[in-house]
Order: sequence, then structure tokens, then C-alpha cells
Amino acid sequence: MNKQQLANKIWASANKMRSKIEANEYKDYILGLIFYKFLSDNEVNYLKSIGWTDEDLVTLVEDHDNQEAVMMMEYCRNNIGYFIEYKNLFGTWLKPNSEFSVADLSGALNSFDRLISPNYKHVYENIFKTLQAGLSKLGENTASQTRALKNLIKLIKDIPTDGSQDYDVLGYVYEYLISNFAANAGKKAGEFYTPHEVAILMSEIVAEHHKDKDKIEIYDPTSGSGSLLITIGKSIGRHIEDKNKVKYYAQELKENTYNLTRMNLVMRGIKPDNINTRCADSLEEDWPLQADGGDIGKPLYVDAVVSNPPYSQQWDANDRELDARFKDYGVAPKSKADYAFLLHELHHLKPDGILTIVLPHGVLFRGDADENSEGEGKIRRNLIEKNNIDAIIGLPANIFFGTGIPTLIMVLKQHRDNDDVLIIDASKGFVKEGKNNKLRECDIKRIADTVRDRKTIPGYSRIVSRDEIRQNGYNLNIPRYVDSSDPVEKFDIYATIFGSIPHSEINELQKYWDTFPSLREELFVADADKPYSQLKTEDTQSVIEQNADVRAFQQRFAQAFEGFADSVHHRLIDQIATANPQKELDAISDDIFARLHGMLLIDRYAAYQALADNWQGITNDIETIQQEGIEAVRVVEPAYKLVKKGDEEIEVPDGLKGRIIPFELVQQEKFQDDLKAIADLQMRVEDISGELDEIREGFSEEESEAYLDSEKENAFDKKAITAGAKAKKDAVEAETKEKLKKIVKLWEEQKNKNKQIKEAKQTLIDKTVETINSLSDEDISLFLHRKWIDPIIKGIDETLAEVLSTFENKVLALGKKYAISYKQLNDDLGKYQKELSGLIGELTGDELTILGLNELINGGKE
Repeated sequence: MNKQQLANKIWASANKMRSKIEANEYKDYILGLIFYKFLSDNEVNYLKSIGWTDEDLVTLVEDHDNQEAVMMMEYCRNNIGYFIEYKNLFGTWLKPNSEFSVADLSGALNSFDRLISPNYKHVYENIFKTLQAGLSKLGENTASQTRALKNLIKLIKDIPTDGSQDYDVLGYVYEYLISNFAANAGKKAGEFYTPHEVAILMSEIVAEHHKDKDKIEIYDPTSGSGSLLITIGKSIGRHIEDKNKVKYYAQELKENTYNLTRMNLVMRGIKPDNINTRCADSLEEDWPLQADGGDIGKPLYVDAVVSNPPYSQQWDANDRELDARFKDYGVAPKSKADYAFLLHELHHLKPDGILTIVLPHGVLFRGDADENSEGEGKIRRNLIEKNNIDAIIGLPANIFFGTGIPTLIMVLKQHRDNDDVLIIDASKGFVKEGKNNKLRECDIKRIADTVRDRKTIPGYSRIVSRDEIRQNGYNLNIPRYVDSSDPVEKFDIYATIFGSIPHSEINELQKYWDTFPSLREELFVADADKPYSQLKTEDTQSVIEQNADVRAFQQRFAQAFEGFADSVHHRLIDQIATANPQKELDAISDDIFARLHGMLLIDRYAAYQALADNWQGITNDIETIQQEGIEAVRVVEPAYKLVKKGDEEIEVPDGLKGRIIPFELVQQEKFQDDLKAIADLQMRVEDISGELDEIREGFSEEESEAYLDSEKENAFDKKAITAGAKAKKDAVEAETKEKLKKIVKLWEEQKNKNKQIKEAKQTLIDKTVETINSLSDEDISLFLHRKWIDPIIKGIDETLAEVLSTFENKVLALGKKYAISYKQLNDDLGKYQKELSGLIGELTGDELTILGLNELINGGKE
């Protein structure tokens, strides 16, 4: 299984197993156990790296009377920060003769806490407290608790934690589980999770700001699961080669989520010296503080602060006026701590630092902002006057788990060269996924690019001067500055009455006429002496496709991407051993944008999405090849599928698959004749089924009664039909017997064809396996190109087709809008009324019926 399939399997099983336990609580059990497995495997891997064998591991005991055992225990504590006895290793519990019970886990967790190295206490102390405290909820008694734990251990045993995947699979599964638990935790989800796409957007903004730094410190005062911090670190890592040059600070109020932060950071391979975490209230206890030197106890300033604090939370706002964090700006109201979190974070920012924070829209306009005001209005005014707010990004509604309220990302800095504010309305850019809205890669890039370039885009973004904000009373509500609403459709009175298309509405397509100047005259003919036109033809598609300017545009598009496939091939395939997927993504996307420069009708971000849609699969393949070598492309391995067995889903074999190259790709490239032969056989089988249906439908009532099984939806009665076909001459009517003989003959042919199909498919599989196993370097290059690059090219080409399709639909909509005029409708109505009156006049009936018909003819008029 790949990491996506593994994550799906674990989530499906875990969600079923949790029974009546809330998702928000159950996550602590399964995520805690995954972390314990990680620590166990990490210890084993470390010992094996210095020459230990599986046989040596059994000597790992906590025996203070055994000097050698004590030395090894201290060796582990000094080098990895903790010590786990052999009997408490996760792998030991998986052994067939293991008599594992809930008491073993409880004892193991106690031992772990007791044997943490003093130098690593800040990372590991009490990290399993939530798991330990909640074991009793897994069942009503020890036996049921043990059974539940065994199921969980069995469930997560397949997650690789040996470092061979560079923590990618482990991190992916962990993130996947966290996000799914969040999605199922209702309103509690906001306590511990920021959707990955929002985290990526924030990280892109931070990484761009600090791209020239060689080391960085980042802080999240409401860290939750730690996923936001980790995403920031990963993005910054694109610019800082040494990941140990990134230092993490995290504070979280809730102990169970605080433990998630620590687990997540440790499992991503971050050194303990770079992990600084604290379980406390960021508003009540200012942190981080200088831990050494002459400034000990003073605020620690960092390069970047990121957060997604709880929205409009109550807090203790009493006696805060002299607090260094708030005294220069104001104190947030006790019922809404949003600005309290923001000011706490701004306080810890270095002069050249950057802050990105998720907030509810209310912070933009709540409270008066005149000179005598207090609360949020005063804070907002001071943030503007002190020039801290750099950008405001309105996000789509319903993007966070557990809440549908509109949110935004505010970007702030301590010192800026400009005094305007970039306001972006990104609320329309998303894709629907389940109950929530989700930012696409193109949406993230569009926002991040707009922040980087600080540009005004009609209907999307605007640079707003400080003076304009002052004139609006420091109200920052996004619709005041950016109108992203769809234009109201207008109806021209003359065109509605007489049926022509107004030039004013044709002019709304000006961006198309600028690119296709000759097309307007080919599509429309102007009315004499009036600013109106008619469509020349209903076949607009042909006119557009054959237009010289359209064809020139298509040619220009094709020329723009000449050599693009070869360039991507060189980057990804020719240099596959050293390719850095993230850096290549940046380079290729820059190339796409450069090629589309000046082609205003093409949405560059739609073209980028074609790249992004395929990138995760490309990245997975590159990582596999770099870890296993190019031979991985020649590997064929068992495929598996999940099937239900009793109350659980189990993995069962499901044929074979290429580790990198799909069978279908090889077959389409190398064995088209075989595929056609199989398709022809299958088509004949379908034809035979049709012929059999036709014979059955033509059965007489007597034949149906004799040869169809009414208990099986009138299926053929095989036994009766076989006997009838072989019956003596006078036993069955000649016509019926011919039908039965034909049925038997078709059955035989169908059986033979199905046998041929089975044999042909197996032969094709054998050929495919042999081909993959013996791929030449040239074949590998070809198939990787087919798998990776062809879909990107196809997706980019579709952006051009989408432009022309959208344009055609707009033209057709204009024609349809005024196709039937009011005058024509009125004339037709009069005509039909006369015809109806004539028909009604021919009807007969009693006196009252005739009276009613006459009234109908008059239309209710006196």
C-alpha cells in the first residue's frame, strides 16, 4: 500500500473501533500509541546502527544491580533521551507468544517517564499522560481494555518508522489521522487543528518573507497539534538547507493537545535542542522568555509567529493596561480575546519579523475607533497608525472544521517601508469537499503571489492607503474596499421588446475582442442606425473554431509551450537521482507562468493547477526511486484490496501491480493488439448476451413457463433448455427446439469466449510483468514521461479549450437572452388565442358550460 491507502485503512478501522468514545478523545489513544511505536522503533534503529542485532535487544533491561545493563541504559538516555526495556518495546508486543495486557502498556508508560534523561525532560516528560489517564475508557474491564489495545496495536503496526521514508509516511499518516479526527470532532476541532491548506498558505507567506535567511526561529502560542508550526518549518526548509537551523517555540493551554505538539515535532526528526514547548495560557503567562545571558527573563523575540487561536474567546482583561504587550495598543474586551492573542504575538516579533494569524471577520469592524474609544476599535486604529498591518486575506466560509464562520488571515510586521494595506477577497476560490470548503493549490498560489507582489486585481485585491482607511473610520471590512460580488444581470428594454442584442452587452466581452479582433464581425451583424446586433448564425462553435484570430491564438499557445515537455523531462527524469521535488515544482511553475506571459485570456493559475494535480504522485515516485534506486521502476509487487471479514476489514491479495509503472500504461504502449483482441472478445460476449435476451423476450407464454425460472427473475432454466434442445423430434415443437438449440450454442460460444478472455488476460499480465522486469533505461524514461508529464501537458492544453468554451457559452447566452422578443411573444399569444377561440366555439354543452366557454374566449374582459 502507498501512504494514502495505509492512512485510509487505519482511519477506517480506527473510526469503527472507537465505539462510543468521542473522536476528540480517541485521537489521544491512537496517536499516543503511534508515538510510542515511533520511540520504540527509534531506539531499536539507533542500537542497530551501532552494531546491535535482534538477539542483543533482549539484554535491554532495567536492572540496577547489573553494571552492563545500567551502562547501556545510560548510553541510550544520553544519546536518544530515553530508555525502553526489551519487554516494553512495541515490537515485543507483536511477537506471537506475547501475553500483552493493558497493565503492560501502563507499566511501560510509567517506566518511560521515569527513565527520561534530565536533558530531555522538556521534550518527553508527561508526554503520555493523556494516554495513560484514558486507558480505562477503552473498556469496562481489564479484558475489554486489553482487547481494544491489541486491536489498536495490530492496526498501527504497518506504519513505517524506521527512517527509510524520511518520516514521510509516518508524518503523512499522523497528519491524515489528525485531520480526520478534527473533521469528526465538531466544534472541538478548532482546539487542535488548522487545515493543511491554510497552514500551507501561511507558511508560503512566511517562507517568502524570510527566504534569504540562513536560520530562523518560529513561534505558535496556540500550537494545538503542532501541524501549523511543522508546515511553516517545511516551507522555510526550501530556502534553508540545514533543517537544524530552524528552532521551534510552541505554547498550548490544553495538556492533551500540548502533548500532540511535542509528539508531532519529535516524529518529524527535529532535534530536541530545537524544540521549546510549554503547557500554559499564552495570555496569562507571557512566553517565550530569554533563558540565559544578561537579558534572562525578558521577552524572547522570534523571526515569525503563526497561530490559529480560538475565536472570540473570553479572557481575563482586568488590569492589563500596563502589560507590555498591550499598553501601546489597547486591551481587548474580556468577551473577545482575538486582539489579545494578536498583540501577544506582535510583542514577540523581531523588527524584521512577520506574523500571520487566523481571525474571525469581526475583528475588522467591531467597536468604534475614534480617539476616545477603547477595546477593539482602539486597537485597530493603533495597528493602522503604527503601520503594523501588512495584509488582510478573506478566506472562504466553512473552511475550518467545526465552524462555518468566515475567517481571515492577517499579516503583520513590526516595521514596514510602506504605509498602505493589501486587502484580498479570496472567498470565492475553493473546491467543495464533503461538508467543508477547501483551498486548492491554485488558490493558495494566487493568494501567496498577490501578497508577494502587492498588486491590485479588480474584484480580488486592492492596495488601500492609510488615508482611505482613516476616512472609513478604521473600519477594515473587506467589502468596503474589494467588491468580489457577481455583477447583477441587466436587461435592455429595447432588446427585450424587439429582440436585438445591445452593443453595450457585446462590449462586455471586450477582452475577447481584443484578442480576436475579426471575430466580432463574423459572429454579429449590426442593426441599421441602432446600437444593436443580431447573431449571424446559431453555429457559433464553427465560426469561432475557423476564425483566423482564434487559430493564431491557438498557434501562439502551442508555440509558447514548445520544448516545455522536454524541459520538464530533463528536470524530473534525466536528473531523477538528485531532483528536489519542491524546488522543481517552484521552477516548473515559474516556467509555466513565463510561457503564458501576455496571454491574458489564459488563467495562469488554472494551468498551475494542472501541474499541482499531478505533483503528489510524481513526488511519491521520485522519493521511492531516490530511496530504492532506479531498479524500483522494474519491480512488480502484489496488489491488495480491503474486504470485509466478519466485523473487520482485512487485506487480501488482488493480483499484481508495478511499484512505479502502472500495468495499464505498459499495455497501452506495448500491447495494443492484445488489448484489442481482448476488447473484441468482450464485445462478442456482450453481443451474445444481447442475442440471448432477444430470444428470451420472444418466448411465447408456453415457452416462458417451460424454460424460464420465475423464482430467479425469469432467468433461463438451464437444465430444462438443455434437455429440450436434446429432446426427440416430436417431444418439442420444431420452432421452439430451434430456439433452444440456438441458446445452447450461444452458451457454448459464450463459455469459450470467456475462457479465451481469461487466458488472454493472463497472457497479457505475464507479458506486462516480463516487460516491466526488463525495462531498458530508454523504456523507463518513456514510461515516466507518459505517467508524469503527459497528464500535465493535457491539463495545460485544457485551459485553452476552457477559454474558448467559456467564450462560446457567453456568446450563446447573449443570443438566447434576447432570442424571443416581447413583441414576438405578444404576437404569438394573440395568434394562439384566436386559434383557441375558434376551437372553443365548436364545443357544445349546457347553458352554464357555454357561459364559461364564452368567458374564457373573452379572457375575463367585460
